[in-house]
Amino acid sequence: MTDLDTTDFAILKSLARDATQSAGAVGKALGLSQPATWRRIRKLQEDGILTGRRVDLDAEKLGFGVTVFLGVKLATKGRVSLEDFERAVTAIPEVQTVQHVLGLYDYRLRVVARDLSDFERVLRRRVMTLPGVGNVEANVLLSEERLAGPLG
Repeated sequence: MTDLDTTDFAILKSLARDATQSAGAVGKALGLSQPATWRRIRKLQEDGILTGRRVDLDAEKLGFGVTVFLGVKLATKGRVSLEDFERAVTAIPEVQTVQHVLGLYDYRLRVVARDLSDFERVLRRRVMTLPGVGNVEANVLLSEERLAGPLG
């Protein structure tokens, strides 16, 4: 594990709040110079702690008003490889995340759709036809609270 100091954690917290900030803006907020901040950000990237920056899109404003979490249990693990399922499911554009999990289901998927009838189409024509799919359980997202994460 890489040793992080309080400044490293402050940089990570700042970027977690707004990943679009420049090194200069982050440094200014923390009382560091831009070059010093940039060196620390590069080190965090090189150490694999800071693995990227992402943009959060508002799915509803883009016309996707329904989010559903699917629990997927594979029917035949021996005949269908996990890689085959993962390759096929990640090709479905409505599937936003694919998580291989331990428990009642083998996978947890986050699926977005325009409405419930659109979700039904995605479920019937795309998800249920994937290799090895057995049982599927759907949970419709009603609301979501974003938490700050492990850095507070």
